[in-house]
Amino acid sequence: MRDSFSLKTIGFLAAIFALVLVLPLVIPRFYTYTLALIYVMALLAMSLNLVVGHGGLFQFHHAAFYGVGAYTFALILTKTAMPFWIAFVAGPLAAGLTGCLIGGFCVRLTTLYFGMLQIALGSLIWAIVFRWYSLTGGDDGIHGIDMPSCISSTNASYYFILVIFTLCLIILYLILKSPFGITLRAIRDNPERCETVGINVNLHKLAAIVISTLFAGIAGVLFVVVERSVFPDLLFWILSLEVFIMCLLGGWFTFSGPILGAAIIVSLRTFVGTYTEYWTLILGVILILLIFFLPEGVMGFLAQKARPHERGLTAGEK
Repeated sequence: MRDSFSLKTIGFLAAIFALVLVLPLVIPRFYTYTLALIYVMALLAMSLNLVVGHGGLFQFHHAAFYGVGAYTFALILTKTAMPFWIAFVAGPLAAGLTGCLIGGFCVRLTTLYFGMLQIALGSLIWAIVFRWYSLTGGDDGIHGIDMPSCISSTNASYYFILVIFTLCLIILYLILKSPFGITLRAIRDNPERCETVGINVNLHKLAAIVISTLFAGIAGVLFVVVERSVFPDLLFWILSLEVFIMCLLGGWFTFSGPILGAAIIVSLRTFVGTYTEYWTLILGVILILLIFFLPEGVMGFLAQKARPHERGLTAGEK
């Protein structure tokens, strides 16, 4: 039964991947752009979920690292003659280095003060970007960023983002299933006991922050590939809150929950926002209902429903 279940899962994932490969060929260009943006935000939400859902850390200003990755990539492309791939690698590395510096200050603090210091330092980064007109363009941002011809079209950039997104998902899945991921969840559940058995809790937290911010930097780079521009709102705390909501909506303690949450939020903002500027009111109603009826998110609720069925199958096998 387990083998058949595994085959079903693989078949389901293969069908989804085949669908997203074919969709740009049959849907309008605007929907292709929207799908690409969903992948970018899903990767950002999953990078946050690594430290919040699986690590138990209150990373309240995750958008700062997303923006650092995006701006590093954009500045290298527009201010230097360096090739695309160097800029592509430099964006996540800059975000990871920033995460290491900020995380080094924050991991020694308790959860509440950890989050407050993150907000303060993230807001400082936003203020620098917002005010440094000669380098970042200030509140105007940087627009009209040229991409290589191989990814300059909407469909080409879509497939490029899909490939990077898929590779990141595989790597994140392997990290969470590794001994490091298991230890991270143990620290989330009982850090005192982990310290007692000899686990370096702060070092694991810092490693999780660096990994998380690296993936946030990749998401920032992919955003520039989609939009061909950057602006200070990418580092603003409101975007951090929006990403938190994506994780909450999909399910904190699940792997695929943030993907679903990102799809819902981006779709609401894109399609409902064309009819009314009060789309956030609809989002607020959804969140209130979610907190009352689905506190573990949509995917968390579905996982709970699936557990009795899985126990029944296991009992049947015995």
